[in-house]
Amino acid sequence: MTFLFVRENREYLLAPGETLETDLGVLEVPENVAPGEEIETHLGESFVCRALRGPDLFEHFERTGAPMMPRDVGLVLGHTGAADGDRVLDAGTGTGVLAAYLGRAGCHVDTFEQKAAFATVARENMRLAGVEAVVEVHTGDVSADETLDSLSDTSYDVLTLDTGDAPSVVERAPDLLVAGGSLAVYSPFVEHTRAVVEAAEAAGLASVETFETIQRRMDFDERGSRPATAGVGHTGYLTFARRP
Repeated sequence: MTFLFVRENREYLLAPGETLETDLGVLEVPENVAPGEEIETHLGESFVCRALRGPDLFEHFERTGAPMMPRDVGLVLGHTGAADGDRVLDAGTGTGVLAAYLGRAGCHVDTFEQKAAFATVARENMRLAGVEAVVEVHTGDVSADETLDSLSDTSYDVLTLDTGDAPSVVERAPDLLVAGGSLAVYSPFVEHTRAVVEAAEAAGLASVETFETIQRRMDFDERGSRPATAGVGHTGYLTFARRP
């Protein structure tokens, strides 16, 4: 198991028994370390041990591209109701942030990544998240007919897609989902989102709806309170639907 060792704005990922040399001294992690404990370097500088949570994974996963933002993950979990014991088919693993969140929620996840190098990184990220037992990272194209044919033998509770070929997979959603199962598709562009919606409607899915995810950070100072002027509030579009 890996923990975060935190001091002010510093965060280091370390496992029990590991040693890290810093400008504040050598930090030796005891084998029996537990979250909440303070560990001192040989110079007497303290770091607090902290268990990894979802936002920590977003910050510390090795990245193979732009990962799904926590705000989008929250919408996926909230609108699909993904929960303990659910079977999830996920495509477009990338860094694996969504797959890790789903695994930590107790879901059993089959996630597909087309690029072998990205899949290797995602497997290591699943190990860091502690979900390698419930999240299986496959290397392959989930939209391939032979893949979809084999997957249709498994009934999934949730289908999550973050791929350019999502519309072709959405067409097969009724074959992949249990009755009442949920679909969530992340799209960076409006044109792709429209294609997803049209595919969902053509497939006979119900409750098709799309949201743009926008979030603004608030600033509070002595002058007053207002939304931050810096940063990008928009991340993408999320389309949800259910199999009747």
